[in-house]
Amino acid sequence: MGSDAASVAGIPSPRDIKVHRQMCMELIKFVTGVAMLLPAIEEARPGSNPGIQILCQLTRALDKAKDILQHCSESSKLYLALTGNVILSRCNKSKKLLEQSLSCVQNMVPVMLATQISQLVADLGAGIFSLDPSEEEARKVLSKLLHQYTSTTHLGEEHVFEAIQIAMRSLRITSPKDLLIEKRSIKKQLEKIGEGDPPKRKILLFFLSLLNKNGKSIVAEHTENGSLQHEDSLEYEVESRLKCNHNDAQRDIFNGSRLPDEFKCPLSSRLMYDPVVIASGQTYERFWIEKWFAQGNDTCPKTKRKLVHLSSTPNNSMKDLISRWTAANGVSVVDPSVQATVGHSWESSSTSIASLSSSMMDLSINIDFSNLSLGTSDASFASHASHSKISNDFHKGQSRESIHEMELERLTRLSSLSWESQCNLVGNIRNMLTQNGEASNWMSSDNFIQKLFRFLKDAHKCNDQDAQLLGCQSLLAVLDECGSSLPYLNDDAFALLTSLLGSEVSKEAIAIFEVLSRHQNCHHKITISGALPTLLESLDAQSRELQEPAIKILCNMSGSSKIGSLIAPSELVPKLVPFLEDTALARNCVIILQNLCNKEDARIAIAETDGCIAAVVKLLERDNRKDQEHAVDFLLSLCLQRVQYCQLVMDEGVIPELVSVSINGNNKAKAMALELLRLLKGEFSDTGESYEPEVYIPKPPTTDFTQPKSRSQGTGIFGKFFSKRSSPTAKRINRK
Repeated sequence: MGSDAASVAGIPSPRDIKVHRQMCMELIKFVTGVAMLLPAIEEARPGSNPGIQILCQLTRALDKAKDILQHCSESSKLYLALTGNVILSRCNKSKKLLEQSLSCVQNMVPVMLATQISQLVADLGAGIFSLDPSEEEARKVLSKLLHQYTSTTHLGEEHVFEAIQIAMRSLRITSPKDLLIEKRSIKKQLEKIGEGDPPKRKILLFFLSLLNKNGKSIVAEHTENGSLQHEDSLEYEVESRLKCNHNDAQRDIFNGSRLPDEFKCPLSSRLMYDPVVIASGQTYERFWIEKWFAQGNDTCPKTKRKLVHLSSTPNNSMKDLISRWTAANGVSVVDPSVQATVGHSWESSSTSIASLSSSMMDLSINIDFSNLSLGTSDASFASHASHSKISNDFHKGQSRESIHEMELERLTRLSSLSWESQCNLVGNIRNMLTQNGEASNWMSSDNFIQKLFRFLKDAHKCNDQDAQLLGCQSLLAVLDECGSSLPYLNDDAFALLTSLLGSEVSKEAIAIFEVLSRHQNCHHKITISGALPTLLESLDAQSRELQEPAIKILCNMSGSSKIGSLIAPSELVPKLVPFLEDTALARNCVIILQNLCNKEDARIAIAETDGCIAAVVKLLERDNRKDQEHAVDFLLSLCLQRVQYCQLVMDEGVIPELVSVSINGNNKAKAMALELLRLLKGEFSDTGESYEPEVYIPKPPTTDFTQPKSRSQGTGIFGKFFSKRSSPTAKRINRK
């Protein structure tokens, strides 16, 4: 620890700490741990705006902790002892800032680094600061002395001598050298603050006056009584004791014989709270392996082999063994997801963190020094009023985010609340999410969403329609805000949503599916959940709120090879035809048809469905160039398969529209339209059917096809192309 601390810039040596050494040693351990991880965190580049903000907050928290250590190594011992409670509060606040900042960063870095941060966060959470008994004795004596001196009645000189003697002995100011160092420290502090801090200046001048008057006599009395102790040997004893205690604690925690290796998660190397088995047969902590999958990994972290699926199964036997072991050894297991949730609750609460960190070094002693005169200045001040102002400013700095944090903290123990309280809590969170979009940014953690799914599952079990609506609306709001950082969801979550389709909350459930379908890693889970057949039935509903998201889901998933095996094209294609005339949904329908074209049974269904090709051709007449592009792309994909499909397309009089698109469409549509025109002309020239022109026209007419057309019959090859006739071709397609 000593060598590590020495390698971190800005951290004083433990031997330089004058007072509160035990607290500072603990803080040095935390600061060193954070400083050692900081380069790796910066290299991971959490590049989003919240990530940069949290990284800055972590750096500031680290600087604040270093300031405390520097303060305890440079200031007067008497002043440090007097402000012992303030130093204790600062250490706790510094620890809290580091813990909260790291918890936020933990959710923005790769899993391997996140596990190291998680261990440090756990150490910070378990860290305890306390005042040394001898230093606490000095604080009480000095505080009482100051209070008595600020009162109207001053005590006698004998009492003052006795009080300062106790304080000096407790703080080991027992030699002429110690006395000289203490006086110099007070003078340096006075020079540093100048005239900027009257309360602090008066206290320091008071202490300097007492030392000048009584210091030599007290030191001489100590020497005569043989009570002088060798400071170096005492410091060595204290340091050795602290080091021994730390090593004993480390052995207790990390002793392999006490904690079986099979109980540790291979990712985090910590005792598992919720062990699950993945496809490779390895057991992991659910939180960490789901985070591993959510970051795009599809391999087993331990075996490095690609997994056939990303599902996980609870390892109940392992969990039972761990429960027995923890009960026998008196060990508690920490839920890592709760730790991550705390981090998210602070992630967007930058004002709370900022106000907390800014107030750390501004705490004051609640003493009225208005009657304290040291012969240097009669100016009076009221530190208590100053302290009250700081306290009020701090509480006023607690903005609306503080309420959000309280609600999120309650969510971590949602299952322990009554059902009515659970509903009220989820309702409050729903309102936060819908009224304040930014709330979704800090609530979109894995554990937050899992808690909502658990609430929704309970609401479904007890058939509480209002609670189901609250749960779905909250989930929809937070998932919609997740963007590309969608947390990992297990199979049970998708099965639950599928069970809600066809219920009173169908609209909300299908809207959630639409959000999830935007993420390719969810397609497999949506498919195996059995939701697709129900979504297909939604197209027959007379509700736009069901039809529109259903088509968008099918569009998002139509590129998946598995969708065709679950939905027969002969059932799907006819249902899409009416929506090809819908301005908002036509493009989605064409994309579905285009993605289906890679299978013969789908192509046959398209060819045999009345009005399907005609509706797509009609899209070429629209002014929307993207609709034109997708329509041409579909027709080209279809015609490239068989000559019969070319004939079906020509039967719809497509040539004028293709010529128009080749002139007026976007670049991609132009290229595909020209290619389709060449294909159709080539297929027509090679056909064995008798389509000889009555009059040969060597080049295309100059008709403006962007204007309404009157289709002529039988005027040569282009007359055949531009004519639309009823053909039985669709009824005699060769299905070979």
